[in-house]
Parts: sequence; C-alpha cells; structure tokens
Amino acid sequence: MNEQSRKLRVLINSSIFAAITAILAQFEIPLPLVPISGQTLAVGITATVLGSRQGATAMICYAAIGAVGIPVFAGFSGGLQVLAGPTGGYIVGFIAAAYITGFLLEKTTFTIPMALAANTLGMIIILIFGAVQLKFVAGLGWEGALNAGVYPFIAVGIIKAFLASWIGITIRKRLIQASLLSTSDKKSA
Repeated sequence: MNEQSRKLRVLINSSIFAAITAILAQFEIPLPLVPISGQTLAVGITATVLGSRQGATAMICYAAIGAVGIPVFAGFSGGLQVLAGPTGGYIVGFIAAAYITGFLLEKTTFTIPMALAANTLGMIIILIFGAVQLKFVAGLGWEGALNAGVYPFIAVGIIKAFLASWIGITIRKRLIQASLLSTSDKKSA
C-alpha cells in the first residue's frame, strides 16, 4: 500500500470512529451534573480497534467537530461552551484515554484481558480529567467533584471497559481479516 492510500485509510478510520462516538453520545441516562452516556464506551472501542495514534486522532476530530458547534456531544450539544463547561474535562480526557489505552495495547497484545486492563485505565483517566474540570467549573470541593463526577460512574465504567474490550477486539480482528485495518496501522497517524 502506498503512503497516500495509507494516510487516506487513517483519515477514514478516524472519521468513522469519531462519527461512532457522536452517535453513541446520544444514548444517555441523565444525572444531575454529569449524564451517563455512550461516549466513553465509544472511546474504549476506538482505542481498542485503532490503537494509540489513530484512536487519539479520532477523539481529537470528535472534540473539534463538537467545538465548532456541531451537536455531537451528549444531548445533541456542541460548541466551545460545552468544552469549557462542567463536562468538558471528560471530553478532553477522551483524547488522553484513547492514546494511553491504545498505547498499552500496542506495547502488549490486542487480547480481551489486556484490553480490559487498558480500558479500565482509560476510564480512570477520563474520570480524573472530568472531576478536575468539574471541581473548578462547578465550584465544587474535591469531595463534591468526586461524589458528582466519579463515584456514580465507577460501576458503569467497569461494565463499559469490558464491553469496549470485547467489542473492540472483535471488530479489530474482523477489520484485519477484511484487510481494512493492518497491524502496521497502529504505528501511524
């Protein structure tokens, strides 16, 4: 495959997974400050399938599309005010989580047990980013930020980490078999 085709494939894969994240973001359970949504599931699937650089690129695309006002964030919201608001830290955390989750898988193996470990760490990273911004934007103390932005999401985060691992590894294997994703793609962005 020539370099131009490889770059096009990276762009297409990143765009598809940014779109998947936008779709899953609309599945939500409302809570007082921070809703439970499918966004974090999409982040885990993206990182598990694409790896570090492409996964982070997909999340950068997702955040950028939302930042310009296209309603791709939870509750069909968009705009810089969402990124600067109480839930914006989670969205920024998606980028770091996708990179670190993918990086851990690239340095070990793309298996469900390793993906579960990597996705669990990714969920923790998202919660940390989210709690920090929630604390400062909502004017909460650390205890309030943890009570509103971390503790309610631990159990569902573990479930999402498992689902992202299982779904992501399954999709990754199928895409490789169909020659739509190569194992060398994980090194490119």
